[in-house]
Amino acid sequence: MSRRRHRDERGFTMVEVVVALALLAAGLAAIASLVATTATGARTLEQRVALAEAARLVATALPRPEAMTAADLAGTVAGHRYEVRVSPYFGGGAAVADSPWLPVLVELRVRAPSGAVFATETVRLQRRPKP
Repeated sequence: MSRRRHRDERGFTMVEVVVALALLAAGLAAIASLVATTATGARTLEQRVALAEAARLVATALPRPEAMTAADLAGTVAGHRYEVRVSPYFGGGAAVADSPWLPVLVELRVRAPSGAVFATETVRLQRRPKP
């Protein structure tokens, strides 16, 4: 006895179902990859912001260059190690002889527990010592 399909029978063949499932699996895999990439990027961004925030905390808490001690030049803040270097600033321009201010280069380097490093430089003005 042979089986005949009636014209009013509806449904999908097994091949159509397998192809649809394969397409669905490929789409879900692409979405999962996108979510993983986004999560990694967000985590990296959070670490970078925490590092910059630690550098900001150190920079705002620094005393005047003439009042700095060796203890102020290195330390730890919020689990981040920092190092400060202070040196005279020679910006290539002629120094103003009668100015009451002396430019000082302050270099700040902060290292996160993960090993990431944030470095910045700024110029601070300090009062010129009176003769």
